[in-house]
Formats: sequence, C-alpha cells, structure tokens
Amino acid sequence: MPSFDIICDINQHELQNAIDQSKREITNRFDFKGTKASIEQSEQGIVLLGESANQLNSIAEILRTKMTRRGLDVKSLDYGDPEHASGDCLRQTLTVKQGIDQTLGKSIVKTIKQAKLRVQVSIQGDQLRVSGKKRDDLQQAIALVKGMDCDRPLQYVNFRD
Repeated sequence: MPSFDIICDINQHELQNAIDQSKREITNRFDFKGTKASIEQSEQGIVLLGESANQLNSIAEILRTKMTRRGLDVKSLDYGDPEHASGDCLRQTLTVKQGIDQTLGKSIVKTIKQAKLRVQVSIQGDQLRVSGKKRDDLQQAIALVKGMDCDRPLQYVNFRD
C-alpha cells in the first residue's frame, strides 16, 4: 500500500550558515558600526540584539535574506516581542518551528477527509502518515495540502509504493 509522510523540518546546518553570514554582514555594514547589534543562536532559538526597533528590523531582514538565499523558508520563524535588555538595548527572540503540532495536524486531517480522497491519514507524533491504494490519490492529497495556508513549511518524504 503506497504511503508518504508529511513533516516540518528545517536544515539546521543551513540555518547556522545563514546566521553566520548575517553576523558577518552586521560587522561589515556601516550603519551598524559602533553599535551593540548582534545575532546569536541559543537553545531557545535565534536572539537578535539591537539598540532600537529599527535596528532589530534591519537585522531580521538581513537574516530573512540570507535564509532565502540558502533555500530555507522564512515561514519557519516565529517572531517574539522585543524586550528591553541590559545596556539600553532591545532583544528579540525568534523561535524556529519544527514538527507539526496537534492543531495543524488535525486541520490537515480534516481537510483531507472533507475532500473525500481515498486515503487514510494518521498522526504519528510530530508528523503525519498518509496512505492509500493508488499513487494518484496520494498525489492529489499532496496537492491539496500544498494548497492549504499553513504557518510553517511542510515537506513530503518517504514516498513508498
């Protein structure tokens, strides 16, 4: 019985490369000279540090540009609220969305069931398994899910006959 998995995963190595490129650009740009602007990766996510809200927006735009050039989807970032940090600076934490949460998984299952495709969808932790009798039905399910408005990038892997 043919099947495939729907996952949400971001390449951590490419993300680290995008962050490193952003750091280099921040140190070289004239408008950031002599400021405390920085970008770091931590356990919570990506931490942006700037002296004003405009600097935070500029740093975030640099990161989005570098991620796009490296083939990463910027929908995988969740922007936190800017908060005051020491030294009269602002700090913003960006979390990287990984996996499919329960609400998104249930909405995908509901959408596929409403389309009345001849496939079965099961939630397996932070991924979905879609199986059916025909390859064409699975391809219709992929097209349907791609047409949905999701808050994170989805990948379709482990396509098996």
